[in-house]
Amino acid sequence: MKDRDRYLKIVEWSDEDKCYVGSVPGWIGKCCHGDNEEKVYRQLCRIVDEWIDIYKKDGQPLPPSISDKQYSGKFQLRTGCELHKALAIKALQTGNSLNNYCINVLRKEVAPSEKTMD
Repeated sequence: MKDRDRYLKIVEWSDEDKCYVGSVPGWIGKCCHGDNEEKVYRQLCRIVDEWIDIYKKDGQPLPPSISDKQYSGKFQLRTGCELHKALAIKALQTGNSLNNYCINVLRKEVAPSEKTMD
């Protein structure tokens, strides 16, 4: 495995730029663009390789990658009193716990193809 394989590389269409844009979340912002998704990905891989070489030459540790990170499935969310109340009411209206209601809302927003919890 190459060092660059440890990093999440995203190439996505940008309506604003009218082209594909590549980035490495949490490390390298939007850094390359083009009309061909595969070419942008290859360019992004080269950029990551260059940054890794720079870090190594400077004796700096590489940034942490999310590929090695373990997620617990829990995080604390501070919503404010009014939003908390509104969410709790919506959960009651749908017959769900607040936790399941929020999971369903987030899942629809982030991963619309996944099934929702009942």
